[in-house]
Amino acid sequence: MSRPESSKRKLIELGMNVASSDMYSEDLVWSEYSNDKSDIAEVLMEVIRSLFKSLPLSRKLSVLSIGSGSEPQFKILEAAFQGGINLLDIDGIPLEQVKKTAKNSSKRLPNTIQEDYTAELLSAGSAQQFRKKYLSDRKQDFVTLHHSLYYCKLEDWKALFKSLYAQILREKGSIHAVMMASACENRSSTTWLYNHFAGKFANSVNKQNLSAFAEELAKTSTLPNARIEGKTRRVDFWVNDFEKFMAVVWMILLYPDVHDYTDVQKEEITEHVYSNFWITRQPLIQLQNHLVVSRCIGE
Repeated sequence: MSRPESSKRKLIELGMNVASSDMYSEDLVWSEYSNDKSDIAEVLMEVIRSLFKSLPLSRKLSVLSIGSGSEPQFKILEAAFQGGINLLDIDGIPLEQVKKTAKNSSKRLPNTIQEDYTAELLSAGSAQQFRKKYLSDRKQDFVTLHHSLYYCKLEDWKALFKSLYAQILREKGSIHAVMMASACENRSSTTWLYNHFAGKFANSVNKQNLSAFAEELAKTSTLPNARIEGKTRRVDFWVNDFEKFMAVVWMILLYPDVHDYTDVQKEEITEHVYSNFWITRQPLIQLQNHLVVSRCIGE
């Protein structure tokens, strides 16, 4: 085997082996080497500015962040929401990490809640019980769903937003959701990678269309008196480390929590990434949809 072939084989093996890394570590790589978090932060700040314009300056605002336990926006939330920061996540690892960070650098510790939001918030009754048990029966000024809707079935989205709107959100407040676009023809995109390989090996394609959901909400009376805003923005990811690059690919392909690819399938996926991204130095791009639901804000 020649030296270039040997070098390629080593990288392919590294790319396959890193598939066993945990999603928390994979997400840290994505956060560090993409502009995903700054993209989210820009829209987040737009919503926060609207909240501050519409609400009394004397009011200390509170927030419920769903499925984003270790989120890098914590410092923004800490400054803006002095009435309380509530972090809900099914995974205890990121919650412990953010508590540790806050303990070392913050005056106030966040309220961390390790629960499955799809079990706690899909109905008005369960959301009301959740509010009483974990939020001191206080409704929130702001609710975020940053890359967490993937874990909720599309057919349950309407029920989730109805219960959040009625039982968790205050009479004046906003909800901000963001997730990967469900359709993109660009072969360098996260959406194309998922739809191609999960479709080929697991008969699964991404049908969670947040833009279409925003349009549906705007046309119906599902959320009374709500203002619905949607936008699509681009995020780029590149890291000059094949192992780290592949770690993010496995996160996008939902391995192993959702799809358990065989070794042969993993090798084909890794070969594709090597040939189409690594050799050509092609960044991975992601189109992501933002949805902002506001009630009596910015009017």
